[in-house]
Amino acid sequence: MLNFNSALKKENQYNDLTIKEISPVMKLIVRGKKREFFTNIGKNLNMILPTEANTSSTNDIISAIWLSPDEWLIFTNNKVDENTNKYELEENLFHSVSKHNLGAVVNVTDQFVMLELDGKNIYELFSTGSPFDFSKFKKKQGSTTQTLLNNIDVIIRHKSENLVNLFVRRSFSEHLSSWINDSASRL
Repeated sequence: MLNFNSALKKENQYNDLTIKEISPVMKLIVRGKKREFFTNIGKNLNMILPTEANTSSTNDIISAIWLSPDEWLIFTNNKVDENTNKYELEENLFHSVSKHNLGAVVNVTDQFVMLELDGKNIYELFSTGSPFDFSKFKKKQGSTTQTLLNNIDVIIRHKSENLVNLFVRRSFSEHLSSWINDSASRL
C-alpha cells in the first residue's frame, strides 16, 4: 500500500453538509465488450454491470459505476485492510478476465480518493462549481455523472437522498477539498 496523506484531515461540517473521506476502499477499473467478459464479471461480482449511461448497480459488498460503454469503476462498499494492496476480488477478476484476453482489470485504489458528502446543501455546493445540471440527477438514486467541479474531473454517484460519493484523482484531492471547504462555509 502506498503511503500518502489524506485529502481531508477530519470530517468537516457546514450548514447541514458533512464532508468526509472514506478510506481505504478498493477501487478497480474494468473494461471489456465480449459476452464472456460480462458472464465472468457477473459471476465474480454476483451482480450485473450497469449498461445504461450514468447509472450504477450495487450489492451488499460492492458497487459499480458506468463510465463508458465498455468501462466501469468498481469499488467496495466497506473499508478494506489498509496494510495491503492485494485484493481477492482483483485477483479473481484478473484470472477470469484479463488472463483470457476478455478485457482489462486495473487497480486504481491509490489513484482515486472517495469523498462522501451528506446533507441538504450538496447540490447547492455542486452548482457553485459545476456546469452540470443536477435537477434530474438528485431525484434518481443510483445515478452517476462524470463532470467538472471547480475545473477538476470528478465522478459523482447519488447514493441516497442527500448522500453522494465523489471520486477525484488523488493529485487533485487536496485542491478540491480546499475548494469544497471554502465553498461549503459560504452556503
